[in-house]
Amino acid sequence: MDLAQIFADLDAQPWAEWEHAYGSADDVPGQLRALASDDAEEAEEALYELYGNIVHQGSVYEATAYAVPYPARLAAAGIRPADMLVLLGCIAESEDERSDTPGVCRVAVTAQLPLILPLIEANDTAVRQAAVWAAARTGVAEQVLPALRRCWEGELDPLVRAEVLAGTAWLDPAAAEEFEKTVLGEAPGDGGGHGERAAPVRLAAVLACVDADLPWTPVHHDALVALLPVGPLVAGRFDQEQTEPFRYVVEGLLERDTDEAREAAFTLIEAGLRHTDADARGEAVSAAEHACEVSRAATARLAGPLAVLLDDPSSASAALSVVHQLGRRAAPAVPSLAAIATEGGGLADRALAALVTTAPERAAPLLAADLARRPKALDAAAKLSPWSRAGDARAADPDPFPYTPELLDAARARLAEDDIDWNGSIHLGLLLAGWGNRAAAAVPDLLAALDRYPFVVLRTLPAVCPPEERARAVAALRDADLTGQNPVDIGSALHRLSGGTDDAGDTAGDSGAVLSAVVEALASGGRDMTEAAKLAGELGGSQTSASLLPHLRAALSDTARGTTDSSEAGRTNPDLDSDTEIARALWRLTGSADEAVPIIAGVLEEADGEWHRWQNVRAARAAAALGERGRPLAPLLERKLAHRDHAAAAALALLAVDPAGQDHVRLADAALTSAETDADPLTALDVLRAVGTGNLTDDQHRRLTRLAERDAHVFIPGFPHAPSSADARFRQEARALLRPDPRSVPTLPA
Repeated sequence: MDLAQIFADLDAQPWAEWEHAYGSADDVPGQLRALASDDAEEAEEALYELYGNIVHQGSVYEATAYAVPYPARLAAAGIRPADMLVLLGCIAESEDERSDTPGVCRVAVTAQLPLILPLIEANDTAVRQAAVWAAARTGVAEQVLPALRRCWEGELDPLVRAEVLAGTAWLDPAAAEEFEKTVLGEAPGDGGGHGERAAPVRLAAVLACVDADLPWTPVHHDALVALLPVGPLVAGRFDQEQTEPFRYVVEGLLERDTDEAREAAFTLIEAGLRHTDADARGEAVSAAEHACEVSRAATARLAGPLAVLLDDPSSASAALSVVHQLGRRAAPAVPSLAAIATEGGGLADRALAALVTTAPERAAPLLAADLARRPKALDAAAKLSPWSRAGDARAADPDPFPYTPELLDAARARLAEDDIDWNGSIHLGLLLAGWGNRAAAAVPDLLAALDRYPFVVLRTLPAVCPPEERARAVAALRDADLTGQNPVDIGSALHRLSGGTDDAGDTAGDSGAVLSAVVEALASGGRDMTEAAKLAGELGGSQTSASLLPHLRAALSDTARGTTDSSEAGRTNPDLDSDTEIARALWRLTGSADEAVPIIAGVLEEADGEWHRWQNVRAARAAAALGERGRPLAPLLERKLAHRDHAAAAALALLAVDPAGQDHVRLADAALTSAETDADPLTALDVLRAVGTGNLTDDQHRRLTRLAERDAHVFIPGFPHAPSSADARFRQEARALLRPDPRSVPTLPA
């Protein structure tokens, strides 16, 4: 087949009418032709562009199916055959098809099997391997399995044999039991299971056994441990889900959710952590990190073995990444962390950061002793500040980082220096703010640093300034050159320092400055409008706050003011957020819900999709703030119960706006679904707390008990870097809810 035949019908296709990831597919014909270019660089660039267009991050499109025949023909003609086959395999395996005909892209690749299957017998090893993978990904067992079995009988190359085994398991999971022989090294052609050449095949067999949910036995355990490190054995493979085989096996075992499988996973990790090879220990640490992220039992079980690695210089760095996430569960690691933290360099900083979350009282003096050279530890300490956490503060939140006079002195001395980077200055401010008035001695230092770190000082000063110093602080802000700073930041600081009144010292001018800042931001039309509206709402006690009403109304979007139909000109997410916050401010300033209700209703109507998660949540919270005056919003809020991302916030709002008219069982169901799907678990607990666990059905009680007592973590949005600690917070609250219920006595600890 020559190029004329390959591309004979290429220009006859209506490419401009089809779409790929970036719109019209009219550029695809040129890219397909360039694949056959004699210029290797041009061909490589065309392949790169095609991946971006028709297999964009694993997604396939209408144009993808029509492009499929050409790479298949090129492969059959011997033109970059391995690359073409891998491209076809990526198309066939996609589970994210964005076309009007589901499955059409995989069907298109399947139609090319007459060109793909013969290449399983190609002379080139790389082509054979790619052909095996691409053919298997079509999922057409009746056509592909016979070819794979013939290949298995005669193939000698270990990577090709591994691909054949994996493809066979993909197409026929029931045949996985046959792979036990390969795990044992008893399959023909595997060299009795010994030697380097057999290793990729044995690993593929182990992975196939996991995928098929076969019982994990000591044979499988010993086989995997003997193969460590296993990462290099899949370096030439195509399955992107198995690039970390050790972690893949642990994940598969934990997903079985049985005590036996969990024990097998932990035993395997412990064996890896004790391995003599540093790379093998690194793979085990990665697997341990995943286990601690998803399994409640893993943290207690693996903290000790991970702590041992901290004493090994070749493994300490990798182990620190996991220990840092374990919080107080990493108590066995405290002596080692403290020892490393007293040394120099980046490893000492990371160890101290881990100690901050594990034993903050032990970390405080070490941080004070070397604050300037411990940015990661300061970051970790700052994240304990209530201001740095997502969502509303709760009783189960951790306390701020421990206050000590020595650390306060160190922070004050650091403020006097002018080499603090942006993040460092913010972290320093958060640390001080978390201490509140205990950091009052730092007020002069903050004022002295106002010209160097104004962003931080404006946020920190109101939190630490005692009443007797506020007039002085207000005067300093009034006299400072704050050119370039956000007016809302300045106004907010003045408002908080004045205590929210007009009579804290000489504040008439300050009240005017706050009002001017709000008016300026509301008129800007930018992202500052939301913060300005929040600040406006806080001025409810001010005699002059009524003057803000016309500015708030003018700042509403055209849709909210009724001058533009939402169907004609949809609002952006920032528009929706600012309209919601303006509605809250109008309610707080006027005491009437007449304006707020239709604005919030409009947001709830328009924010109707997966891309508006937080807009719905914020609008629901604004509705809840209206209390029973928000009752007209109940029908809209009830519609939100059907979407897990919005359900918990909507349920809580319904209890506020129409408490007598609610079906508590229905609301509890919506909240539990939200928690079970990791959408908004903490708000879900608020709903259940309001409903009362005694009012839950037996089935709902069992569901809540499972959330509290199961092994799998509950994922809390907003805490991606500390999933174990966030889950512990959820579990503590859930258990506290369940404990008074008589149905909980047999299952929950005291």
